[in-house]
Amino acid sequence: MSDSAARLQVAAVVVAAGKGLRVGGDLPKQYRRVGGRAVLTRTLAALAESPRIARIQPVIAPDAADFFRECVAELEPTHRGKLAEPVPGGATRQQSVAAGLEGLARVRAPDLVLVHDAARPFVDEALITRAVAAGAEHGAAVPGVAVSDTIKLVEEIAPGIGRVHETPARENLRAVQTPQSFRFGPLLDAHRRAVAENRDGFTDDGALAEWAGLGVVVFEGDARNRKITQAADLIEADRAFSGSAPAISDGPMTTYVTRLGTGFDVHAFTEGDHVWLGGIKIPADRGVLAHSDGDVALHALTDALLGAIADGDIGTHFPPSDEKWRGASSDQFLAHACELVRAQGGRIDHLDITVLAEAPRIGAHREAIRARIAEIAGVPLTAVSIKATTTEKLGFVGRAEGLAAQAAATVRLPEVEVDTGTETAERRA
Repeated sequence: MSDSAARLQVAAVVVAAGKGLRVGGDLPKQYRRVGGRAVLTRTLAALAESPRIARIQPVIAPDAADFFRECVAELEPTHRGKLAEPVPGGATRQQSVAAGLEGLARVRAPDLVLVHDAARPFVDEALITRAVAAGAEHGAAVPGVAVSDTIKLVEEIAPGIGRVHETPARENLRAVQTPQSFRFGPLLDAHRRAVAENRDGFTDDGALAEWAGLGVVVFEGDARNRKITQAADLIEADRAFSGSAPAISDGPMTTYVTRLGTGFDVHAFTEGDHVWLGGIKIPADRGVLAHSDGDVALHALTDALLGAIADGDIGTHFPPSDEKWRGASSDQFLAHACELVRAQGGRIDHLDITVLAEAPRIGAHREAIRARIAEIAGVPLTAVSIKATTTEKLGFVGRAEGLAAQAAATVRLPEVEVDTGTETAERRA
């Protein structure tokens, strides 16, 4: 890569707003898991890993914020640092790309932009390097791979029947991929012009750039940079990221076992004017006696997650004898447990907490607590439940001497089928 190309500010737009349901099920393909991680998580990680990309602008469906947040929670902190706030996409891919470009322009326009499909998680640094170099030199460049099949241009004369008009020479044909690379200003102008002239339906930015009069070149793509479109693609990607044989018919495939973990925590009341519950500070006529902030809900939930992966308890990871944790905020305990689950390739499906207390009442704080736990754990709001009950004046809770919480966490952990098909061996971190 030339010195001038290396000095360019490069951003990426990741198009993840599509429904993508051809793979089956009701979950868009970019949020389906391959090798224990969401497709979108893998795509974002691959782009964020590149030192050539300074900023990434995700484009998501307006109703996919919870799914996106879960994907982002699985990224390394350094990778998350490159992400801009997601912007909502449109009804078509072209509209979504335009939204991403406008999002970049509002903050700081880069010199060069790479437009990439969320459903291409196999993008690697070599391809990114070629994309940046080609875009810097030519202004508009798309990756392409030679086609091995003979292609026919046809005109449909009946349903499912087409008359051949031409057989193009295969040596002149390329199957186009992403990331596609452009000088930012000209591509943004082309999209704005298309909106002004009511031109929609371009299936890739190379075609839109051609329409706008930009000279587009094709650089060397990567046959491994395949797009997940059908169910078979998802299965093959799962095998590849699981480290098993790439062929669909060979080798083991990652499957998942559901684990349920439970946790319990209790703290006595003492002098004070608030308690922490579920990461929310709640005014109260007393506080709790604790080494940390005494958040019984987060403590119980942390133990539930650690139990689900059979990795000790909260005291094992954060011993009360360690002064480092005196007065510590309990959100870091829960976040640590969630990271341990994901380090094993696991997925958190549901978190359920019951608070046992005569006071304080949590009804007015319930939704704030759910939202805070979802944020800490990186799960959708719908995956968090919190309830409260008294003990009918019985026991220490009934006597208002303290409060307690019990929690349950449901997670899925990967296991790999061995060749006999009759045994399984869990893959552990």
